[in-house]
Amino acid sequence: MGNSLIISLLSIFHLLVLLGSSVNAYWPPSPGYWPSSKVSSLSFYKGFKNLWGPQHQRMDQSALTIWLDRTSGSGFKSVKPFRSGYFGASIKLQPGYTAGVITSLYLSNNEAHPGFHDEVDIEFLGTTFGKPYTLQTNVYIRGSGDGKIIGREMKFRLWFDPTSDFHHYAILWSPREIIFLVDDIPIRRYPKKSAATFPLRPMWLYGSIWDASSWATEDGKYKADYKYQPFTAKYTNFKAIGCTAYSSARCHPISASPYRSGGLTRQQYQAMRWVQTHNMVYNYCKDYKRDHSLTPECWR
Repeated sequence: MGNSLIISLLSIFHLLVLLGSSVNAYWPPSPGYWPSSKVSSLSFYKGFKNLWGPQHQRMDQSALTIWLDRTSGSGFKSVKPFRSGYFGASIKLQPGYTAGVITSLYLSNNEAHPGFHDEVDIEFLGTTFGKPYTLQTNVYIRGSGDGKIIGREMKFRLWFDPTSDFHHYAILWSPREIIFLVDDIPIRRYPKKSAATFPLRPMWLYGSIWDASSWATEDGKYKADYKYQPFTAKYTNFKAIGCTAYSSARCHPISASPYRSGGLTRQQYQAMRWVQTHNMVYNYCKDYKRDHSLTPECWR
């Protein structure tokens, strides 16, 4: 009896080890540094204001819920413009059918420079039953998002279910680089290779939910279906800190790594490469149907 029990326990232990290894094989390695922990959270009402759809926003303790229905979506905006900084929020998405719906966290100066604006996007592209969300990152520079669109999209499937809990999404923007992070794991680094391909003018932080049925889900194949309304998104743990448009020239940009000069550590690069190897589903620089004379950073 004793030996049988020991053998059974050993078998269970080995099974748990194998299951653990299997789970870890689909989870990014630790980045070794957590920039969100260096930034204090900000009260929504202290740092932001409603931009549109005020009747489609609700605060529950420290969490903001915004929603889209047949009548309207909703959006919010930071009170201050920034010329660099760390910008993040913990977001929980809606499960089920959300095709055509965009939930976003982004930097923009569209209101200050209409028709010739800069923008840095984190966008969650809605989906159909049984299919995962796509996280799209994008950068527009001086009008490349106006008129004839020149996007710089990189798209990812997340390694977790973004509808089951809050996860932290962030943009680190400095004069040298833009880094997109998910739960402190860098997923994309967009370095400044020239002034022509990098946003340099002050921007505000925005969040929104809206109907983008014409393109959001499988290039517009699936549209928003309002029999599933309202479509909701929850935001909390707001973070927006850095050099504002009004800061002195001595204001030092925030870094996503322990290096004051910016960049990423070797461990952070390893985590980013893992995500790009296992979870990236689109890279504009590798889309050979694109005219890359319009995106020279791809070949410089």
